[in-house]
Amino acid sequence: MSAESSVTAIVVAYDSAEVLPACLSALTAEGVPAIVVDNASGDGSGEVARAHGARVIVNARNEGYGRANNQGVAAATTPFVLIVNPDVEIRPGAVAALLAAAGHYPDAGMLAPRIVESSGRVFLQPRSLLSPAHLNRAGAMPIPEGDACLPFLSGACLLVRRELFASLGGFDPAIFLFYEDDDLCRRMHDAGHALVHVDEAEARHGRGRSTAPAPGRRFKARWHLAWSEGYVAGKYGLPRPAFVKIIENLAKAAGYGLLLKREKMFAHAGSAAGALSWRRGHTALGREGLEPFP
Repeated sequence: MSAESSVTAIVVAYDSAEVLPACLSALTAEGVPAIVVDNASGDGSGEVARAHGARVIVNARNEGYGRANNQGVAAATTPFVLIVNPDVEIRPGAVAALLAAAGHYPDAGMLAPRIVESSGRVFLQPRSLLSPAHLNRAGAMPIPEGDACLPFLSGACLLVRRELFASLGGFDPAIFLFYEDDDLCRRMHDAGHALVHVDEAEARHGRGRSTAPAPGRRFKARWHLAWSEGYVAGKYGLPRPAFVKIIENLAKAAGYGLLLKREKMFAHAGSAAGALSWRRGHTALGREGLEPFP
């Protein structure tokens, strides 16, 4: 079965025009058609995607990472979908290796390539808030010398069985940003499906380049990171994030404000505001003016 008939790439773009050409060109070279979900970009990301042959779904506003991926997967018809960040470049042969591994490991719900960052470091997630304590590791995780089952896979690049993704409800639509991949991995694992790192497949990840920088985005990102941490902790009955962390972040925000270090001030202020909003029962969707999909 060819890649074109068996897998569709889903790429969520939000002001990602700078990195989309390399991402989509790499997918085209692998014979993988792409659906780009444009989250109301202001930099022409949708036009860039169309110019590179992708099918484009345009959202009137930013729907968030997980929700937009759910849209893209719902529009696909192939047995597999390849969820790809726009700053990821699939290396030659990676898709074929992932599909071959999916055939070899029928119990695998999701498979991920070896993800290599710009520095040359291989990224593996050694621990997660949602992982059992005995699986969390201190320090860096040893790089597997072959295929390996892991407790979590990076959401930067994932091959997923489309019907299984749909049966599990996809990414949690209550999450706007952050922890949606950890949550999906946890649900896959709880449902009895393996998460497989495929050593022969490789993808290059320009970490942090999916979205162009802009004033205020640091605050927003950290707000959602803190809110999502509280949300998933509550979802799985884990201890809620300590209130003292809010006080510490408020103090750091004030200190960096006095030092005129705006980026760090926004970061810590966002962390404090997100955690407080979660404690007060506010939702991430409410902050963004979004409603749940029907």
